[in-house]
Amino acid sequence: MILKIRYSISICLIFCITNFGKAQNQTLADSLKVLVSQSTTIDSVYLKLLVEISFNESDPVVSEEYADSLISKSRGFENTNYQFNGYLQKGNANVEQGNLKEGLSAYFNALEICLESNNKILEGQVYGSIADVYSISEDYDNAIKYYNKSITTLRNTSDKESLSSAIFNAGDTYFYQEKYDSALIYFNEAGEMFNEINFQLGKAYNLGNKGMVYAKQGKHKLAEENLLAGIRILEETENYYPISVYLTSMSDIYHERHDHPKALKFAEESLKIALQYGYKDQISDAYLKLYEFNKHIGDYETALSNYVEYETYKDSIINIESVRDLANQEADFELSQKQLEVDLLEQEKKTQRITIIGTFITFVLSGLMAFFLYRRNRYIKRTSEIIAAEKEKSDKLLLNILPEETADELKEKGFVDARKYNSVTVIFTDFKDFTSYSQDLDPSELVKSIHYYFSKFDEIMDKHNIEKIKTIGDAYMCAGGLHQQGENHAENCVRAAQDIIKVMIETRAHPPEGMNPLNIRIGINTGPVVAGVVGTKKFAYDIWGDVVNVASRMESNSEMGKINISESTYNLVKEKFNCTYRGEFEVKNKGKLKMFYVD
Repeated sequence: MILKIRYSISICLIFCITNFGKAQNQTLADSLKVLVSQSTTIDSVYLKLLVEISFNESDPVVSEEYADSLISKSRGFENTNYQFNGYLQKGNANVEQGNLKEGLSAYFNALEICLESNNKILEGQVYGSIADVYSISEDYDNAIKYYNKSITTLRNTSDKESLSSAIFNAGDTYFYQEKYDSALIYFNEAGEMFNEINFQLGKAYNLGNKGMVYAKQGKHKLAEENLLAGIRILEETENYYPISVYLTSMSDIYHERHDHPKALKFAEESLKIALQYGYKDQISDAYLKLYEFNKHIGDYETALSNYVEYETYKDSIINIESVRDLANQEADFELSQKQLEVDLLEQEKKTQRITIIGTFITFVLSGLMAFFLYRRNRYIKRTSEIIAAEKEKSDKLLLNILPEETADELKEKGFVDARKYNSVTVIFTDFKDFTSYSQDLDPSELVKSIHYYFSKFDEIMDKHNIEKIKTIGDAYMCAGGLHQQGENHAENCVRAAQDIIKVMIETRAHPPEGMNPLNIRIGINTGPVVAGVVGTKKFAYDIWGDVVNVASRMESNSEMGKINISESTYNLVKEKFNCTYRGEFEVKNKGKLKMFYVD
């Protein structure tokens, strides 16, 4: 995790004075709490004390309590700066605790207040805070959008602290995307501005984050120098969250140097601080590091305990986006059906009146009226059949997008809860040299070729009771073990992979007219995943977890026409299939993993 500088505001005298990324001061916060406890009047002085406490309190849970008190007790005051500061710090505190959804909501409340006051400095700062949350959530499109808003707005102000920090925070987007050279360009520009204005917290974060970039580039000496320099500054200000993050990075450096005792020591110190102050995301990261280190040195019992704690805290900060808009669309569809039924009923009533009047006027027309009634009944029946057919089409379309169990839950509740599955087998496939092959094809021929293979794969998945998840270009991803698909999902997935290989061999032997045969790689891995529905437009069912990334690595480390499986999958299928041990292979971000070919 790379660190951002938070946006914070304090109020002094009558006007709002901005202190972007203001350092926390626990000693000051504790002394001001005494004054608040002794106050008997809620006035501007009292509210200013709440502001200062919420911004200087190092415990985010306590900080949020004072921010909520500030919001509640400043309602009705003409000066809206108190409300603004309350919402802003409520956002900061929630983000530190890993409650990203609540933090983003608070930031947008703060933005609404500063837009009404036309304060460009505050507006630019809040844009930056919103961008930070999107960046943490890995929504890089929105992160870049709001960073640009922040930087553009702040360049037209005199607030160099806010501008430099916005540039600094934008740099971490490149870090997350592993564009380390670009990240250093942003960090260096921000660092020059921090030094110019003597912004201590900015200096500390800049040193620490540059250290993390150097660590990723393998420049361990530079990384350690920068990280330790940043930690020294942060210890003076009692700013513990970034210290926890940087200690985790130090543990990585010593792990790379094979100094495992020191690596464990730094990871344990990081965890101690994160537990003390309730930093959920950092607790999760520290437990993951301890799991990796203990597993590496052979202490499997401790490693297992660490991994269980990691999963617990990771699940507490997973934030699946709501699908209520989809429910609204479903409701609109049902409403339109109800309206059609009402229209039909009105039509029926009109026809009945005509029948009564016609019968009353003349008995001679009764035969003709009987004919009209017959036509009316046929119309109603036909219309009902159309409605039923359209509903069936709608249900089939939904089942093409979502698993049946998930679709039923969506129709019943209007939303879908994310679910964790302890054992799922994931398949990845990829065609050899597809990019160069596709460049020489007409677009319609390219689509025809992809459709041919993926249709065959879809049939295979149905045959083996495996859920298709998605396709990405020429890659095909599916999973077994979801939605009560049985305990033999690993075996089913291997058999499905073998059927895919058979399809490729048969196509090469007897290619359809106008189609060039392709070769394919297949990778399989088994483990726990979280599954759910994301998005409100073009929504999709998807799965997340480390098992998905490892399955992809299995595919990329496979050979053409081969099925490459992980150790976890091998342990489940070794009694059913002949497998060949390939050895241990270096995998990005995972170290060395054992791999096997299915014969």
